[in-house]
Amino acid sequence: MAGSDTTARSSGGRSAPDTVKILIAGGFGVGKTTMVGSVSEIVPLRTEEPLTMAGLGVDDLNGVEEKRATTVALDFGRITVSDDLVLYLFGTPGQQRFWFMWNDLAVGALGAVVLVEVRRPKSSFAAIDFFERRGIPFVIAVNGFHGEHPYPVEDIQEALALPDGVPVLLCDARERESCRDVLISLIDRLIAEAAPAG
Repeated sequence: MAGSDTTARSSGGRSAPDTVKILIAGGFGVGKTTMVGSVSEIVPLRTEEPLTMAGLGVDDLNGVEEKRATTVALDFGRITVSDDLVLYLFGTPGQQRFWFMWNDLAVGALGAVVLVEVRRPKSSFAAIDFFERRGIPFVIAVNGFHGEHPYPVEDIQEALALPDGVPVLLCDARERESCRDVLISLIDRLIAEAAPAG
């Protein structure tokens, strides 16, 4: 896959798998840390800190009043999709005051998952805009908290004003298989876009 880190070394006649950098992005409290942790085959690296009084009036806790910690730099995990493909997952911080880190995290990323929480869809507009402006392919993953998906995909597509061709998938960030399906959908989109026209 173009842009992936293919290593020419081989061990026992087998070449090393392609590694692909994927961002997991979205607004504050949409489930990015949960998704990385659910799907990662290694113990994920987390940079979470407790929410404090200093964040009052800065962090919007509407709809996520139970949230007690927040990512201040990144989350990191890894998943082997096949013998030939390993994904490195980088979860972005959600609060606006940490968005400056997104530019650095996006370096070398081939694609992204934008997590959306239907109670607060506007919280993911910035992530959608970020990837659109940089030409980084992405998919939308609608995180159904408590396994609930009250709106059909068509309504979500319309509410987010998505460009044609952006897949919208329903998922549960707590469930490994659900998250894996989202990542496979993103890889399918990357492969389709990398294929020569005609």
